[in-house]
Amino acid sequence: MPAELRFSPSDSVSALSAASVAESLAIARWCVSHGWPVHPLAPGKKTPASNCSTCQQRDHKRETCTCRMAGRWCHGFHAATLDMARLAQWWGTRPQMGVGVSCGPANLVVIDVDAHAATPPTRDKLLPGIPIAAEIDVSAMTTGFHTLAVLAALRGQPSPADDDTTLRVRTPSGGLHIWYRATDSRRWQCSAGSGANRALAWQVDVRAHGGYIIAPGTHTSAGTYRPVGPARTPAPLPDWLALELERTNHLPAANIPAPRPVPARARQAVVAAGGGRDRATKTLATVLAEVASCAAVPEGAGFSEKLNRAAFTVGGLAAAGHLTEHAAEQVLLETATMARPGQERHCLQIIRSGMRAGSQHPLSPGRRP
Repeated sequence: MPAELRFSPSDSVSALSAASVAESLAIARWCVSHGWPVHPLAPGKKTPASNCSTCQQRDHKRETCTCRMAGRWCHGFHAATLDMARLAQWWGTRPQMGVGVSCGPANLVVIDVDAHAATPPTRDKLLPGIPIAAEIDVSAMTTGFHTLAVLAALRGQPSPADDDTTLRVRTPSGGLHIWYRATDSRRWQCSAGSGANRALAWQVDVRAHGGYIIAPGTHTSAGTYRPVGPARTPAPLPDWLALELERTNHLPAANIPAPRPVPARARQAVVAAGGGRDRATKTLATVLAEVASCAAVPEGAGFSEKLNRAAFTVGGLAAAGHLTEHAAEQVLLETATMARPGQERHCLQIIRSGMRAGSQHPLSPGRRP
């Protein structure tokens, strides 16, 4: 793991060395270990690596393209993967490529704060939907740090830019990426701070479904994306911030179905066994979501019972051939340790016991015990 990504509580900003381009594969593997699908970025840039010549054609249909199945990175974050072999294929011989994380499949909501000082727009565009009285001087609100701080203050909350409980990444331009983990089934949408119909605050973008974020440690021609503070994993999205995202139209339109998201590791585990069956995947996603939801409740969430039930179900799926036992154990352990960090040994005991019991009852897709 790259030195600047090690998340020991004793880490300090001064101890974070600049990432060399040779560390891109390690960065990609670190991201995947957290269940975040990754894709290559063009060398030295913030944009995805270019498509092949066929995919660059104007009338090309991404939906029917076979490049992803062929192991190519065409179509940017749509090609993001958790496949370790593919990581080696992409970055092993091209370490100069950067690393992007597909936010939607990773269940991430990243607040992207811009630090470019600029003349503020009209006051009605600083905080969409929140009127700012004419007597208030807004001339000093020249960056996203200012507008985000004012929004938080209006809600009686500290600014997310100061939230040292979650992963924060300083950008080469002086901005900040504040990483959070979505805690429910809502599919938060991307936005730009200057958007007309969907915006959180001026100079504050949102990266979620339909977008990607640059992985910490990634090096570009402008500099390195450096994690700051002690946290190296995303905290749950704060309730007040979720309410603000909902207020500012960061959810799909009511007439667009927003199904319960399937955790990336769940999809990968079923596909790895030659599955990919919708019912098996949804069954796995449902029990994993129950375990993951305990992250928002430190105590009294019935964590052990939910984990045992999930392990029993997953053991049945594995016995029926819908995923391998190893993949099943790994996806359960990663979900459990996300909800209860530092309890790996206890979680593993519950998982193995539940899976042994579940393996005696092979589970047909779509039917939980």
